[in-house]
Amino acid sequence: MAIEDVQTRPRDPQAAQEAIALLRERFGDKVQTGEAFRAQHAHTTTYLPPQLPDAVFFAESSEDVKAAVKLCAEYKVPVIPFGTGSSLEGQVNAPEGGISIDLSRMNRVLEVNAEDLDCRVEPGVTREELNDYLRDTGLFFPIDPGANASLGGMASTRASGTNAVRYGTMKDVVLALTVVTADGEEITTGRRARKSSAGYDLTRLFVGAEGTLGIITSITLKLAGIPEKIAGGVSSFETLEEACNAVIMTIQMGIPVARIELLDALQVKACNAYSGLDFPETPLLLLEFHGSEEAVAMQSAQFAEIASECSGSEFVWTANAEERTKLWKARHSAYWAGRALAPELDGLSTDVCVPISRLADCVRETQEDVKREGILAPVVGHAGDGNFHLLVLFDKNNPEEIARVEAFTTRLAERAIAMGGTATGEHGVGQGKKRVVADEIGTAVAAMRAIKEALDPDNIFNPGKIF
Repeated sequence: MAIEDVQTRPRDPQAAQEAIALLRERFGDKVQTGEAFRAQHAHTTTYLPPQLPDAVFFAESSEDVKAAVKLCAEYKVPVIPFGTGSSLEGQVNAPEGGISIDLSRMNRVLEVNAEDLDCRVEPGVTREELNDYLRDTGLFFPIDPGANASLGGMASTRASGTNAVRYGTMKDVVLALTVVTADGEEITTGRRARKSSAGYDLTRLFVGAEGTLGIITSITLKLAGIPEKIAGGVSSFETLEEACNAVIMTIQMGIPVARIELLDALQVKACNAYSGLDFPETPLLLLEFHGSEEAVAMQSAQFAEIASECSGSEFVWTANAEERTKLWKARHSAYWAGRALAPELDGLSTDVCVPISRLADCVRETQEDVKREGILAPVVGHAGDGNFHLLVLFDKNNPEEIARVEAFTTRLAERAIAMGGTATGEHGVGQGKKRVVADEIGTAVAAMRAIKEALDPDNIFNPGKIF
């Protein structure tokens, strides 16, 4: 992540104002140009500086989106899709100005096919809203990135989260999309069938494109059955490496764990203080098992043996919903707990992902780097798929400290790539990680650029991101 990559790019203010005037003439107060509205639609979730759009358009239907894109394409004015604004790498910034198309009012569940375990939703539906809607069907949507993000945004950033080790990520659960492309027309990328060999996989082309190829207007999603029994528990370890080794053994033995989250000693200390817990302030694994009563009991017993072999504490588990909810609420509050360690500092949230066999190596080398630099950076991770996060706390008003932190995050990305991993497990590229894309995928960047130029020749969709 580098602040110098957040650059103001050339813009045509006259074209933007003409497009805004025509949008306002057609849509009235769905178009807002006040500074407060524009500031709410720029990046604010990490230290990257916000870059405000020229206007915000609150779309309420796919017809609204098509009309706005056609108009912006005519005037070559940028369009930046906006869901809830919870992305972490500057994806919603407007480096060339333009129109932020807010999709939060497109929040309808269009259909639920319970027999086929799928549904179709508009992009502004959040994951919590969908699960509330599904409550009486016996089904749930399993992708859980922590934040109550919009499903359109989750698809655009190829989001993941705590359940990924069992249920996969957004690329695994999106069956089809409708997308408005640069000519202002809407295309459908697939059907509800669970597999297809009919040509290019356009669905996965748009999943993870971060709004640079088009604007998602509906999403067809796989659902899962609510498990008969859910059990969760914790085990503490003397060292972070022992905790990582327990994760590796669990995955390699094929235990079907639903969630296995890693917290280092500093993160445990932060969660204890913030959420009123009393865990030993040593590395901790937080697990959850889904299945029948017999299955979760057996899986819990299997993990208890692994924890003991890795010098972990007794694995204390429970199927009590209230106790589990308290544990996972604390886990989902880890970001705010980390920030509370030093409220006067700013936070840079970053992540990498490596093959599971290299998890212990990558975490150990990263912790050694943290110690050498004297950085305050609690670690938390979706360890079951080799993904871990750091919240680096620093003074954003100190240029020397910014340079030191950016050098550290660059080394972290390079370390993960060298181990066969990725510089961004689930945060996306946006503006913050543009400089490491070529390091990770090499000459394939040229293919990505060719796709961008073919689908968006005037570069109106979310310019200044990924490349």
